[in-house]
Amino acid sequence: MVRRYYDLPSLTALAVFEASARHLSFKLAAAELNVTPGAVSRQIKAIEDELGVPLFTRLGTGVALTSAGEELYSVLASGFSRAADIVRNVKRGDRSKNVTLACSDAFASMWLIPRMPDFWTRYQDIAVDHLISDNPKDYRRAEVELRIRYGFRSWSDENAELLFDETIYPVCGPGFASKHRDATAESLTDLPLLHVDWADPDWAGWDEVLRRAGVPHGPTRGRRFSKFFVALQAAQADQGVAVGWHRLVKAQIDEGKLVRLTDLELPAPGGYYLTWNDNRTLSPAAEGLRSWIREVAAQEREN
Repeated sequence: MVRRYYDLPSLTALAVFEASARHLSFKLAAAELNVTPGAVSRQIKAIEDELGVPLFTRLGTGVALTSAGEELYSVLASGFSRAADIVRNVKRGDRSKNVTLACSDAFASMWLIPRMPDFWTRYQDIAVDHLISDNPKDYRRAEVELRIRYGFRSWSDENAELLFDETIYPVCGPGFASKHRDATAESLTDLPLLHVDWADPDWAGWDEVLRRAGVPHGPTRGRRFSKFFVALQAAQADQGVAVGWHRLVKAQIDEGKLVRLTDLELPAPGGYYLTWNDNRTLSPAAEGLRSWIREVAAQEREN
């Protein structure tokens, strides 16, 4: 029998492991690879038997990587990403024209896309593919070279460069503000609050805002939304009060669609960062987009 040249498990098993580690779910990996969850489990067991160490800890709600699994995934994710780059470049015949940028729905719709015409005018030879998702797991997809994300600069295997900080305050529609012109920070809990529930745990909601402002409160009433933009539409329609993120709502406030309610204002606990994989060389297109984002962010910091 001929020995494998690189003394590695089969590429099929490695691909199954990489997908399972990326999703932290055998079921989602199976759906991506178009196989059964049982087939994924068998491949994972085979690679764990071959290596002699567990790669996952089985939990009641899913799986988590062991330290050995984290180490193997880091190497595979980088290698597969690089291989995917080369394959796409070979197919395109030009490695300098495409870049995939990931960011949240709120940031894309309310900050990035309104500014993109400047990029399209100045960099007409670069095509930007936008991966817009509120699920941070999507940011780990192989095609993503650049990410703009809110948080605390604590993402593994990523270079993180602060673009700008953020300020948060209550916002509502003009009609609601007129009706509640005497509202104070302490009385916000008596008003219908518009909550945003999404996958990013770093997003500050009403409970955190009130706690950081020192406002005593129990369970907060109001409506709940899975999209920030939809919550703001409800606020514009005088349905309640939303947490306004200044960088995202400034345009609506300038247009009079939203107004600030009360004098409550807090620095957001995190900031907006531009990140990229520290084990991956950026394509010329990604470098061009990164330079433009840095330039626009510098202008933002001055405002």
